[in-house]
Amino acid sequence: MTEHVDTICAIATPPGAGGLGIVRVSGPGVPAISKALTGMLPKPRYATLAAFRDDRGEVIDSGIVLYFPAPHSFTGEHVLELQGHGGTHILQQLVRRVLDLGARAARPGEFSERAFLNDKMDLVQAEAIADLIGSGSDAAARAAQRSLQGAFSDQIRVLQEKLTSLRVFVEAAIDFPDEEIDFLAGSDVLERVRQAGSHVSKLLESAKQGRLLRDGIVLAIIGRPNAGKSSLLNALSGQESAIVTEFPGTTRDVLREQIDLDGIPVHVADTAGIRETSDVIEAEGIRRARQALESADIVLLIRDASESAAPDDELYAEVPDGVRTIIVANKADLLPPDIFRQLAEEATGEQVWISARTGSGIDALRKRIRQVIGASEQAEGVFSARQRHVDALKRAGSHLADGFQAMERYQAGELLAEELRLAQQALGEITGEMLPNDLLGEIFSSFCIGK
Repeated sequence: MTEHVDTICAIATPPGAGGLGIVRVSGPGVPAISKALTGMLPKPRYATLAAFRDDRGEVIDSGIVLYFPAPHSFTGEHVLELQGHGGTHILQQLVRRVLDLGARAARPGEFSERAFLNDKMDLVQAEAIADLIGSGSDAAARAAQRSLQGAFSDQIRVLQEKLTSLRVFVEAAIDFPDEEIDFLAGSDVLERVRQAGSHVSKLLESAKQGRLLRDGIVLAIIGRPNAGKSSLLNALSGQESAIVTEFPGTTRDVLREQIDLDGIPVHVADTAGIRETSDVIEAEGIRRARQALESADIVLLIRDASESAAPDDELYAEVPDGVRTIIVANKADLLPPDIFRQLAEEATGEQVWISARTGSGIDALRKRIRQVIGASEQAEGVFSARQRHVDALKRAGSHLADGFQAMERYQAGELLAEELRLAQQALGEITGEMLPNDLLGEIFSSFCIGK
């Protein structure tokens, strides 16, 4: 348990007026604060009606007070929850009173940080709290709940145990240099390293799915004027997000919309039609369109299917290197129906035939987007994850692969032991066992105040 000499306080409910507002207090000063504020220290874990009074004894508000003595609380410290009316002014009065009684204002995420430091949860679970609060779909919420319950952490612990056992075996062999080669060569150490690497690879794929559910992707729609970019945005979002006319150059700025792609948040940017123009406003829109491409994970290059069967090479050149591109042949409803059906059935690779006006082919496009980003069709069992988790798993896998090669080619037990140590360290960063303090502060600073 980490001893804190100070007591922290914050409003735990969202800003604005509401029927209920909660002020949370944590730290060693909680018993004294409760007695001064309510005239009592409530029975632990029982909801008690109380009046909250200022320094003159006048009632600020009345409501429910809950007391959780250490270590049986969210933070592992003494915790007090004051549940009053949800008026902004009332809650601020309550906070000021608690601060006057010796507490200080909590930093963003400091309650969760104290829970982590007091071993009430690991870092993955602490991050899952923020992911659960910020989840934008049912799938994302379920994934965050799995991480909060320990699904991700349990997998990391299993891997850690495997690597610990393997390190003990390898380092014991190194202690007997005269027998090291025969000892290690005659063992199943290579197979154990391979199995650990396979476990990391499977966990990495699950983490990638979890990161997609949490962070989503950025998708930019580009094309010539009047190709149907805004119509496609409307078709994907299911609402009239963009103005659609038969006149070219209608979209002058980048229109942004978030859509739910089977549980994955997709941040769509509809851009101005790219062409040569003397219109100053349209030219600025085109500049912003090119800027939007720089941050895109996927580009939908939309063209008029009724005009040409070939992609626009000049537009293709606008896409930054490394960004996946899907060619969307729009207005296919203007083709004879049998040709449209044939083209849709025979479409391969990165091209999809659609009609944004009628909705034909939109489901095929959504499916193609999922394929390009590597989204799994089965979200069951997926846990929430962040980019730092993905990066750490990649490093762990790389160290295991390097250790495998060192042992297979050169029988270098010392090199294998070092790679195993580095792989274990990378995994320890995920749960917070091995993490620099500055990175820890950065992680919790993104949390809500009061959580």
